[in-house]
Amino acid sequence: MSGGSRQSELFAVPPQLEQVVVINGRCQVRTRDERRLIVVGGTVVAQYGVGDRMAEALGMVNLVEQGYAEQVDVARAFRCTARTVRRYQDRFERCGLAGLGRGAGYPRGRARLRTSRACSLLQLKGQGVSNRVIAQRQGVSEKAIRKRLRRLGWHEPTAAARQLSLDPSEEGVDQAVRGADPNLSALPAEPAPQAAAVALASSEGAVGGADPNLSAFASPASGQSRPATVAPPEPGAEPLPVSFDSDPADRRVDRLFAHLGLLDDAAPLFRPGLRIPGAGVLLALPALLDSGVLGVARQVYGSLAPAFYGLRTTIVTLLLMALLRIKRPEGLKEHPPDDLGRVLGLDRAPEVKTLRRKLRRLAAVGRTAEFGRALAQRRVASRGTAVGFLYVDGHVRAYHGKHSVPKAHVARMRISMPATTDYWVADAAGDPLFLVTAEANAGLVEMLPRILAETRPLVGERRVTVVFDRGGWSPKLFDKLIADGFDILTYRKGASRRVANGRFQKYEAAGESYLLADQNISLKLPDHTRLALRQVTRLADDGQHQTPIVTSRRDLSALEVASRMFGRWRQENFFKYLREEYALDALVEHDTVPDDPLREVPNPARRDIDNKLRQARSELAELQAQYGLAALHNPEQARPTIRGFKIAHGKIGRALRQALERVATLEGRRAKIPTHVPVQQVVSGEVVKLAPERQHLVSLLKMVAYQAESDLVRLVAPHYSRVEDEGRTLIQNALAATADMEVDDAELRVRLTPLSSPHRTAAIAALCDALNTSPVAFPGTRLRLRFSVGAPPQASEADISGRA
Repeated sequence: MSGGSRQSELFAVPPQLEQVVVINGRCQVRTRDERRLIVVGGTVVAQYGVGDRMAEALGMVNLVEQGYAEQVDVARAFRCTARTVRRYQDRFERCGLAGLGRGAGYPRGRARLRTSRACSLLQLKGQGVSNRVIAQRQGVSEKAIRKRLRRLGWHEPTAAARQLSLDPSEEGVDQAVRGADPNLSALPAEPAPQAAAVALASSEGAVGGADPNLSAFASPASGQSRPATVAPPEPGAEPLPVSFDSDPADRRVDRLFAHLGLLDDAAPLFRPGLRIPGAGVLLALPALLDSGVLGVARQVYGSLAPAFYGLRTTIVTLLLMALLRIKRPEGLKEHPPDDLGRVLGLDRAPEVKTLRRKLRRLAAVGRTAEFGRALAQRRVASRGTAVGFLYVDGHVRAYHGKHSVPKAHVARMRISMPATTDYWVADAAGDPLFLVTAEANAGLVEMLPRILAETRPLVGERRVTVVFDRGGWSPKLFDKLIADGFDILTYRKGASRRVANGRFQKYEAAGESYLLADQNISLKLPDHTRLALRQVTRLADDGQHQTPIVTSRRDLSALEVASRMFGRWRQENFFKYLREEYALDALVEHDTVPDDPLREVPNPARRDIDNKLRQARSELAELQAQYGLAALHNPEQARPTIRGFKIAHGKIGRALRQALERVATLEGRRAKIPTHVPVQQVVSGEVVKLAPERQHLVSLLKMVAYQAESDLVRLVAPHYSRVEDEGRTLIQNALAATADMEVDDAELRVRLTPLSSPHRTAAIAALCDALNTSPVAFPGTRLRLRFSVGAPPQASEADISGRA
């Protein structure tokens, strides 16, 4: 037995793994054992052999024609262009299935490549000229060039040889780079050999004069299979991307490598400049990096596949957009991509369609909830003392689209309308930790156990006080939460015995003053037992209105109980602030996903009966009032008996008896109608709900941006006396300010322009000094950020004399 056969027996070849390409949130393409499946919503809609081009074209056409996916998504998944998909659609519409096949013979009307040009064709390919350039010179199509090269036995050179000879100055490469879509990102490709990465890193023609401090370069010992990233300089640090461009304003070579599947994310390359719009937003980078959002995103999502705008660039772009008050991807149309690109270290920022595509890919992974939990763990680890009290409140996002979605009561509009409810959990300072989207707008009583089940791994075994409003009032729920190790603090709901005014005492501390009455109460439980709690009642200044607060905490003073409860308004202010400044309610996507068809909803037939019954009872009450008024004014001398009174008012009596019969009939009909029915009996068509992933992801990133803004406000507080009233406005103005940027081998210096007044400028200068005490590197580089504020412009003699 030969050595090769022994090796094959000892080391069996593993079975081929299944390859999955995500088209969108509903559609996937699965390939295994030379068979390919097109799956839509878990259902296989097409299957064929990998080499069956006609069946593949038919599958692409059906995906677009049935509305399952867009042309761009289908083209990306099948590695073709959107024009190819449109051509397949046109052929199928004109000739049916036969139009998708390949006809015999050479296509009519297409120019042929002369046989005598074969030698020149091979010579041009040997020089590295692209097929597109050769086709333009020969006057034929690029497809004809590819076919002729295949017949001539042409083989592409090895990866090392091809990349060693690659020079941006060559004509073929220049044309290829110019033709590359600046917003295009490729699907995962076969990894390049290690020798190719080393050759690219060492080639002066590819790398040029790139600064080694701005980006990392692959080395023989790095072990990387493609020149996208190298080993981080420190354990746990973000891998540094590779750049093959020397001019920060011209990133064509990096875009080409991204298109070829050789680059996972573009390396930031900065160019110096004066008064760059929005460069002040870099002040927030230390706080953003402290949140760990980039590391968590890399841990949860991994990569966005080879792309110029990779995962790191996409996350940083969305965070800086939120801080610059670019509230949705469509807002990028109003900002020059070159200006925002200079802040990101790119030649231009991603545009609307690119950013939408990135969000769609992240949402297709379906790990947004895991992303939110990991962010909350990092926040709790850094601010553990602020989670002794957790505030839970629901925020309703109204929906104005065409889909039939569950309704919820929108308190600020005082109306019930289609909406989605998000429950936010905040710490004692009012900063958000995470959010949970409720299924079918479930109430707080139903959602609290689920929310606290996700909270328990964050806070450990310690007891935490949960603060919420009257929507979570339920003695049964209170008993369960206390048994699970949580304390409660909420307003009392429903009628309660009024506390005598003489029992109230005045409490004052830290600028707060309340009239409070402290007492013990007990609530009745469904099993007829009693739950002992504590009630602190506040008396308003008018001496009439009383606000009872119920808690299980007996170790707190009455003043602290009231102060903690009234601190719940921080969440209301947070919702209002994010609606106005961050467009929290803006709908990011209009897609829908299937919902549970057996989910029970209120029976609309019973609602109709209730409306009729309400009207009938109103008419009955009106007739009873008329009959009673007639009895009150009945002249006893004329009609001393009841019989006479009934005869005199027989018309009202008959109408009253008919109204009583109508009410009894409607009550009997309502008793036979179930209160709830499956939603599939109410909704005509498919039962759907709004796709939650993309909206949830964008809300989490806006939450991180708000947390960073809060951290900056806390840093500037010792240096700004009006921080309680104007702190966020000050930070917002500083982030939107223009700035000068200087870059060298080790630092990226950001010098902000002075603000509107000297005391505000001094506060931001103190903030810069605080940030410089622990400098951080710009994501994807080793450049340490240094902040300062420029000197105010000196007034000229003419200005001084004019003011005088």
